[in-house]
Amino acid sequence: MESPNSPSQLLDSDWFIHLRTYFEGPDYPKVLNRIQSDLQANISVYPPLGQRYRAFELTPLSRVKCVFIGQDPYHGSGQANGLAFSVNKGVKLPPSLNNIFKELQHEYPNQTLKAIASEGDLCVWAEQGALLLNSALTVCESAPMSHQNCGWEPLIQKAISTINTQCSSVVFVLWGKSAQQYKPLIDAKIHHIIEGVHPSPLSAHRGFFGSKPFTTINKLLKKQGKSLIEW
Repeated sequence: MESPNSPSQLLDSDWFIHLRTYFEGPDYPKVLNRIQSDLQANISVYPPLGQRYRAFELTPLSRVKCVFIGQDPYHGSGQANGLAFSVNKGVKLPPSLNNIFKELQHEYPNQTLKAIASEGDLCVWAEQGALLLNSALTVCESAPMSHQNCGWEPLIQKAISTINTQCSSVVFVLWGKSAQQYKPLIDAKIHHIIEGVHPSPLSAHRGFFGSKPFTTINKLLKKQGKSLIEW
């Protein structure tokens, strides 16, 4: 079982100084106990431990340009890889990610897009400063939202609050109600907020398609003199 106060993937990260109070507090052991309980009951938990904090690993605090907040990891075998909306290479695109790629192609019809070329592994975004953060970092197999309200939320709140105070002019992308609950933690006078419906097939046709979030992000980054994301 992982040590409550030393998530090894984060020890050398510039995130850890700001997030360590969570890992040394009461919520993190609750998460670990829940995961351990599921594993002892022979329930698979995704993503694997080595990828649980991948969003923070690939996007250091000092490099955050934009933030996408997802709900929880994909709950099928081999799908989740620690980045919101992302899947491992060779895995069939989930419906939400497929819709994201449709909108992306609509916005950039004449360009070769890195994320699509990488078969859905969005590390190509994360390494450029796009923090892909789920509101729960784990999930049980075939049980969406199974690890919501088990102790991850304070970590996500802490991460967003840290970006709010330690960074400037970050673009927050809040798709759907689950992501929009974090809006009160963001100072709109300092940062930019893009709100909209979730790219899920249940809602994408109610305003996600045609919303142009990716070109909007890059326009805002360009205005700030920051390098653009190569989607």
